[in-house]
Amino acid sequence: MLRIQTSLSTWSQERSMKWLVLLGLMAFSECIVKIPLRRVKTMRNTLSGKKMLNSFLKEHAYRLSQISFRASNLTIHPLRNIMDLLYVGKITIGTPPQELQVVFDTGSSDLLVPSINCLNPTKRPCSKQDKFKHHQSSTFRFTNDTFRIYVSAGTMRGVVAHDTVRIGDLVSTDQLFGLTSLETWFDMPIDGILGLNYPNTSFSGAIPIFDKLKNEGAFSEPVFAFYLSKYKQEGSVVMFGGVDHRYYKGELKWVPLIHPGEWSVHLDRISMRRKVIACSGGCKALVGTATSLILGPRTVVDNIQKHIGATPQCFEYFVSCSAVYALPSIIFTINGINYPVPARAYLVKNSRDQCYSPFQVNRVSPSAETWILGDIFLRKYFSVFDRGNDRIGLARAV
Repeated sequence: MLRIQTSLSTWSQERSMKWLVLLGLMAFSECIVKIPLRRVKTMRNTLSGKKMLNSFLKEHAYRLSQISFRASNLTIHPLRNIMDLLYVGKITIGTPPQELQVVFDTGSSDLLVPSINCLNPTKRPCSKQDKFKHHQSSTFRFTNDTFRIYVSAGTMRGVVAHDTVRIGDLVSTDQLFGLTSLETWFDMPIDGILGLNYPNTSFSGAIPIFDKLKNEGAFSEPVFAFYLSKYKQEGSVVMFGGVDHRYYKGELKWVPLIHPGEWSVHLDRISMRRKVIACSGGCKALVGTATSLILGPRTVVDNIQKHIGATPQCFEYFVSCSAVYALPSIIFTINGINYPVPARAYLVKNSRDQCYSPFQVNRVSPSAETWILGDIFLRKYFSVFDRGNDRIGLARAV
């Protein structure tokens, strides 16, 4: 059973734990792979000064239908592609700033980072690249609140604290976040998670960093967007407060959310060779940036594996890499619009030059027809998350 317990509140299984299951699934890729991370240079490093940055933003900012914003409020933050498995970006916490690499996650609402004192059950330090040294920050403050998160694979517990958090030029002072002191399962090549979901999914009840920045006027429009590159380590970005039109082709197609409060949309069907292979009566799809996979019900996922000729091996389904030239696109129809994903996009090559299928079982809702569209889908389609109008915009990525 999945459950989450804090000193503040208890949330529903599906909303509170979705991001943990997604990140846990990524750890199975290539039967557990540990990947070293490199530091990411911010845009401030790549442009010579504030004047040049403002000039760039004014030239390329795009005024969307029903979304108008001041170009100077658009913040573009670089992400690094880690072998097409996940995308990480740099943030800092504390005074003086301590740099951490995090996943920007649309499936959760909280900022979670490991404490310098974090241990696993064997009393060894938690396996993270960097940990937050709270005793070195002059702006750090503990609260009286603690949290404990349970998942099928283990436990995470810690305290809720305050400190200054920076995402590039965006600064959130006195930001609440989770500082983990014990982790029994979270073995990922990242330093933490920064949630971009609605406030109602917060495990601590704290206002998420996006909402806090929005309320403080850090950007004029409550939107953020992702451009995720394939193969290239550099080039991926998350942007806040507006949209840069150079990252997509054509017009954005807007899809209303099924439930304002989570990034879920109505999926009409999934088809291949003009035949519906899943979601025949319509179903729910969550758009998630914290997984490289496409997740669905077991029986339907097994059916898709048969359609593409995938065979199981070590938690994954493998396909001959030569099949990329023979297999057709898998088409996701959302709000009446077809979004094809070709075989060269949905067959992923690992470090051993094996190609595997990204379709796996949604372990949060294994029986219900609920899909999670992860990075395999989002690499093809630039995505805009519009909190002001409770909708998601999709367009073909450049």
